[in-house]
Amino acid sequence: METSAYSIGRKILVCAAIVIILAGIRAAADIVIPCLLSVFIAILSGSVVTWLQRYHIPRILAIVIVVMVVMGSLTSIGVIAISSLQDFTEVLPGYQNRLEDQMALSTEGLREFLERYGITVASIDFWNLLDGGSAVDIAGRTLRQFGTILAKTFLIFLIVLFMLLEASHFPDKLSAAFGDLDSTWTGFLQIASSVRHFLAIKTVTSFSTGLAALIWLIILDVNYALFWALLAFLFNYIPNIGSFIAAVPAFLMAFLQYGITTALLVALGYTVINVTIGSLIEPHFMGDGLGLSPLIVFLSLVFWGWLLGGAGMLLSIPLTISVKIALEYSPDTRWISTLLGSGKS
Repeated sequence: METSAYSIGRKILVCAAIVIILAGIRAAADIVIPCLLSVFIAILSGSVVTWLQRYHIPRILAIVIVVMVVMGSLTSIGVIAISSLQDFTEVLPGYQNRLEDQMALSTEGLREFLERYGITVASIDFWNLLDGGSAVDIAGRTLRQFGTILAKTFLIFLIVLFMLLEASHFPDKLSAAFGDLDSTWTGFLQIASSVRHFLAIKTVTSFSTGLAALIWLIILDVNYALFWALLAFLFNYIPNIGSFIAAVPAFLMAFLQYGITTALLVALGYTVINVTIGSLIEPHFMGDGLGLSPLIVFLSLVFWGWLLGGAGMLLSIPLTISVKIALEYSPDTRWISTLLGSGKS
């Protein structure tokens, strides 16, 4: 009985410690987010550095090449996002008026269509149930908030650079810090391998999603096509709902420009892209390697989004994978890892 009570007490203490740690992370989110992004970029970049070394490129030169590519990519994303956001902010009032006009026209068209088939519709404006001006204003604020994380690009660049430079000495530091190098290093390698596997596949599929969206939006001549494609690329990292959320701004823009027909074509294109890449191609390469239950995948999206905001949603899966594997290496927390698992042996 005493042993059982002691075990329960230890689990309660572990849970209490976790709560305290999470509260600290949320309070320090402004510095935690760039560090987490840097860690996962470094994990993904490390394999590229190793690949370059196989072709007899010196390690320092390989690190410089990789870091410059990362810096160039982040800078390009920042330039596209900031320029598009500034332009969008300037024309936002006009879009609010156009959205209200388009809503009125669509409502009238729907009423006439239904009346052709003998369906009498009450004289109400369905679109008044939605505040069009507020919807566009919320979209504008959301897009502006997205640009704030890009202001930390230089900090992320420096952290990734020093992480890659320190990587070769990391095993020695682990040995000095924890003593049992085999167990600690094995756990770290397992985390790095799982995260790298997820990020590599997700990056390729996200890029393919963004590229396909860009081509479709250019064909339909939708404004800010490059920016909406960038959102499709980034939001594809958010599990389950990210790709569909990314379709909303492009749908609204097409609706403002051309009306409901073009907007529906945009929605159709995004649906085909997401089903093809997200539901057919990506699972084929991803497999069951994540070891997370579908419920945990969804709950992790909610949890990390609450804890770290939009960046937490983007990083929800690699963060949960890392936590799950780390919890496996302690008898006191292994039960939590079991609960997070998919239940497949």
